[in-house]
Amino acid sequence: MYCYVEHIDEDFLKQQGTQPRKNGERPVGAQVEKLVHLALPVRLIHMPNGERGGLEIACTYDIHPRGARLRSSRDLKVGDFVTVERGRMKSICQVVWAADPDSPLRGQFTVECVEGNKIPWEDELRQMEEQYLPVIPDLPYRKQPMNAFRRGEQNRRRRPRFHVDGDANLAEIGGFSRVEGRLEELSELGCLISSGDLLTPGTALRLVLNMCDVSVALRGHVRYTAQNRAMGVEFQEIRQGDRPLLDYVLRKLKKPRVEDFADLEVMTDHLAKRAAAG
Repeated sequence: MYCYVEHIDEDFLKQQGTQPRKNGERPVGAQVEKLVHLALPVRLIHMPNGERGGLEIACTYDIHPRGARLRSSRDLKVGDFVTVERGRMKSICQVVWAADPDSPLRGQFTVECVEGNKIPWEDELRQMEEQYLPVIPDLPYRKQPMNAFRRGEQNRRRRPRFHVDGDANLAEIGGFSRVEGRLEELSELGCLISSGDLLTPGTALRLVLNMCDVSVALRGHVRYTAQNRAMGVEFQEIRQGDRPLLDYVLRKLKKPRVEDFADLEVMTDHLAKRAAAG
């Protein structure tokens, strides 16, 4: 049982009638509905510039209906094309995410299939189900008002919150309600989502958060709604395999942005001029 991966020249894709996606962009409406944390032995054969490269033995981290997350010791970039082959099934894929080389996830990347009716791990996906783990395994769940995202209560927050640009897909557990919204704020224990359609506080839900080019699936419930435009969601469980991705996002959000340093430089320069004038 193995997976064969090789680089594919873009001209070959055009000959096959496949339109490559630019900058790893996802097709409209695409969403990973099912993802299984599973290590499958793989063989990676890199083909830079259409030439056969060295052999690399690796494995998958996660598999989903449109691709997989893998690891490589080579430098793979978003937009690279690869052919994935396992057994008699073959699919042309594109790298849609590559981890920051300075992060603990360095070397990991995600591919999505852009051609082929079957995926190399179709049988495993059919037989296995997603598994969820507690967000905080060493702390029992306590029924208390969620305060992680209420304004003016910074001293009571259990985890730091961060502003983030992303989108969220929510589905009511045991119901039919589905909501799409914008992800505004994120912490280890919850998030704030703005949407034109709000769910009632107490609603149990499964949510997929798309941010920083990765997707994270969680289970939780709505803790409160604010001013008929946003709702605070408290996390209870996270999909197995997604915890490193959530930590990856939180770590990126903690880093000061370049524009923050630019603003600081302008302010410092302004204060220096005022001091000199005085």
